[in-house]
Amino acid sequence: MDRMTTVKITAKKGREKIVALTAYDFFTARFLDSAGIDILLVGDSVNMVLYGKPNTLSATMDTMLAHTEAVASAAVYSLVVADMPFLSYQVSDEEAVRNAGRFLKESGAAAVKLEGGYEIAPLVSRLVNIGIPVLGHIGMQPQSYHKYGGYRLQGKTEES
Repeated sequence: MDRMTTVKITAKKGREKIVALTAYDFFTARFLDSAGIDILLVGDSVNMVLYGKPNTLSATMDTMLAHTEAVASAAVYSLVVADMPFLSYQVSDEEAVRNAGRFLKESGAAAVKLEGGYEIAPLVSRLVNIGIPVLGHIGMQPQSYHKYGGYRLQGKTEES
């Protein structure tokens, strides 16, 4: 199988199912990759799943870069997407571009994931225009845990 790319993912949209799963380590990523999973997401949920934290907020760039590098090292077929942690893209567009670029340059990710909606659209456009593919995350956004007062259903109404 040839490596999955953002172009191939786009071509599958609306025609074939796109399969995405989360991986945090080399072994899991190698297993999922060998099964032909299209996208491996290295989620900031690693903070909760592997480190026992109550939420994703304290995940750091260093943590995410290390786990993304482990997953990318295992992936032969799958497209690796790195979840940008809290405050790695919200402070300024310049910092967001620098941090997103680090995921591609230092860890081997092929794309980054950002949480948000219309408020981050200009940043998403900028990242894509400079060559950094972006996977958007709408609905329940764990990085907005405190804003919502915990984990609550989101995206069912225009307000949410």
